Amino acid sequence: MEAAASSPSPEQPLLAPPQSAAGAGAGPGSHPSTPPPPAAARPSRLAALIGRAAGRRGPSMLVRETAALQLDRRRADWAHSRPVVALDVAWNVAFAAAAAAVLAASTAESPAKPLRLWLVGYALQCVVHVSLVCSGTRRRPAAPARGPDIESGAANSSESDEGNDEEAMEERASSTDRCESVNTMVSFLWWIIGFYWVVTGGDLLEQGAPRLYWLTVVFLAFDVFFAVFCVVVACFIGVALCCCLPCVVAILYALVGQEGASDADIGVLPRYKYSDPSENGEKGTDEGVMIPILNNSGTATSERILLREDAECCICLSSYEDGVELSALPCNHHFHSTCITKWLRMHANCPLCKYNILKGSEN
Repeated sequence: MEAAASSPSPEQPLLAPPQSAAGAGAGPGSHPSTPPPPAAARPSRLAALIGRAAGRRGPSMLVRETAALQLDRRRADWAHSRPVVALDVAWNVAFAAAAAAVLAASTAESPAKPLRLWLVGYALQCVVHVSLVCSGTRRRPAAPARGPDIESGAANSSESDEGNDEEAMEERASSTDRCESVNTMVSFLWWIIGFYWVVTGGDLLEQGAPRLYWLTVVFLAFDVFFAVFCVVVACFIGVALCCCLPCVVAILYALVGQEGASDADIGVLPRYKYSDPSENGEKGTDEGVMIPILNNSGTATSERILLREDAECCICLSSYEDGVELSALPCNHHFHSTCITKWLRMHANCPLCKYNILKGSEN
């Protein structure tokens, strides 16, 4: 299709058809072609190394950005699920109630620092957070369900009719998210103020207002615990995306289930067996051969020539070894069969150009 043919790729062309001397000048009106000199036919070792150092991680970064987007979507779905929302609301309501109870029971205490003001502000932030969570949950658009007639005309027309409503709901949800971000920044500044008052107050606060003092310390400690936990989780996800993307893909597939392409859709993709000439005793070549093998439908495509610098799977960042099985998508991008199978089961789009193998167009 035109969308797939015109999609930009940092590694174009990825699959080069083999050229033969007999077919070079065949066909009426074709111009005779002369073979390029060896220096122009293949990139030099230095050019390959410079390309690998400067831009060879471009496709892999596209894959990781797509996986990060999928993780963020799953995180948002999980964060707005009923159990998590109920726990979040109950937790913040309990904090606000504890602050109100201690403030009512400590009227006789006289703290050296304005801890009452800090606790009132903390309780108000909890109430604001609860209201934003409830509002965001109500406005959040539901995920569309995949049905058997997803490609039918009726399904496409209904999706186009509901598109405007979903965009409006997403806009309202984004405004709620912005308000939540502002509340988070205010909470951070308020935490710094409370920490400063507790540290500078010292023993005077503990002796003059023990209830207010210890409740403030508990709130500050809980906030530190949650902040450290979130930072550790974010660092773990970042390291996993950079160093172990296949594990992230497997986790995503376990979380989302069969939401992408089916095994029947994946089975009809062209399959190849990679042959490295250097492993077979042939020297002086920078090209590998993708030998077609039969797919599940019993068909095979023509043999392909693959440049050495392109013989790498952008999902697992591993170079193709001799004899490994590859799969190519209609958009001409190729990957390890095991890697792309896990990816397509999770999402039916090409991880590089977003070509949808079910609908036959770019997403």
